[in-house]
Amino acid sequence: MSSDLLQLSAAQAAAAIRAGEIDATELFAFYRARAAADQLNAFTWVAEAAATAAPAGAPLAGVPVAVKDLFCTEGVPSQSGSRILEGYRPPYTATVVRRLAAAGAPLLGKTNQDEFAMGSSNENSAYGPVLNPWDRTRVPGGSSGGSAAAVAAGLAPWALGTDTGGSIRQPAAFSGIVGLKPTYGACSRYGMIAFASSLDQAGPLTRDVTDAALLLRHMVGRDANDSTSLELPEEIRLPRRGELHGVRLGVPEELTGSAGGIDSGVRASFEAALAQAQALGASIETCTLPHAPHALSAYYIIAPAEASANLARFDGVRYGLRVAGDTDLDTMYSRTRAQGFGAEVKRRIMLGTYALSSGYYDAYYGTAQRVRTRISEDFRTAFSAVDFIVTPTAPTTAFELGAKSHDPLAMYLNDFCTVPMSLAGIPAISIPCGLSDGLPVGLQLAGPAFSENALLDVAYAIEQALGFDGRPALSAGGAA
Repeated sequence: MSSDLLQLSAAQAAAAIRAGEIDATELFAFYRARAAADQLNAFTWVAEAAATAAPAGAPLAGVPVAVKDLFCTEGVPSQSGSRILEGYRPPYTATVVRRLAAAGAPLLGKTNQDEFAMGSSNENSAYGPVLNPWDRTRVPGGSSGGSAAAVAAGLAPWALGTDTGGSIRQPAAFSGIVGLKPTYGACSRYGMIAFASSLDQAGPLTRDVTDAALLLRHMVGRDANDSTSLELPEEIRLPRRGELHGVRLGVPEELTGSAGGIDSGVRASFEAALAQAQALGASIETCTLPHAPHALSAYYIIAPAEASANLARFDGVRYGLRVAGDTDLDTMYSRTRAQGFGAEVKRRIMLGTYALSSGYYDAYYGTAQRVRTRISEDFRTAFSAVDFIVTPTAPTTAFELGAKSHDPLAMYLNDFCTVPMSLAGIPAISIPCGLSDGLPVGLQLAGPAFSENALLDVAYAIEQALGFDGRPALSAGGAA
């Protein structure tokens, strides 16, 4: 029976519970046991039991969800991968987590991540790196690596992550699952421990596109606690499209050509996916995003600048770590931050503080914001000629642990294909599209703001045609 439960998608499990074929308590216990036996370091905390039973008739029917550790969860450790928040238990729950619980998805556990979501490999966590279930010598991607690995290994039926510059999509690609970054503002940021407020967005990590749509449906919507949140123009629906006649897919040379450093194996899988989309009736057209090559540089000014302001609240005074000692306030403050923050977080705080400093603000932060505007304009122009943009999700497959940890620039280049969409605030999804040397490759599709339903439809049609088999990761597992 256990193997049968593992083969069910989240949507299938919810349907089986509603039909009385399986019990929600049994399903929770099954995943709870797998999460507790985690050998990938994907979880930082696992629930003993579901906090409450799913309400009668709840659409998610009791299918449990794993949640990235930067979402505040009342009374449960919420540490954002950092020692400075070790053991912190918030007095409230993030809006998206609360909405999912109300829809019948109880909290299974909290997943490991790069500290304060700053990283592309999950090696920056203060609680140790997460291992990729396809190959435990490799990274699962980041910063939502714990959520991605948990879903790929069958330790959780689905999970929540956050995406600032690719932190849902890139780990989804590395782990052979689906990851969706919604339109900025579609999901409330209330209760998310902030990295870069103008970029952070919650989203689902799931085994397939249908599950992504189902989870997203119960995450989105206006929240009075978040002034940047918005109502979507239509309810998220489950995708059903089987062909792509009339759909125009744009391939931008700037993100798929030699400048992007796309590996040959990734390129082969990408081109095979394009051929499959064409066989479904889509037209494949070239398009241009002239400012996209500058996106990474702009992002690594804007995001650290916002982080330097957001992380100023971690001072050892109000909550979290305080370094003991008979010292004055300034010394306590500096010692606490020195011991509480990891190297990558310190690097970005210093970069951001410098970019915002007097005499440099306009030269760096102001220029980066103007580049961001140009990138948004490029996407609007492109979408007047094509319906969706398509690229590889990441230039490479999952790399070995430690391979890039001492070269920040090489690490940042993992976000080359995903950052432009984040700066423009548009939705983008990564679906698995094949293997390169036995490791998953991701296909990224991006659409105009609030085009989630159409984007999910196209991703679903391609997913069904490709027929990617992610079971090797499930069999490799992460449970004892």
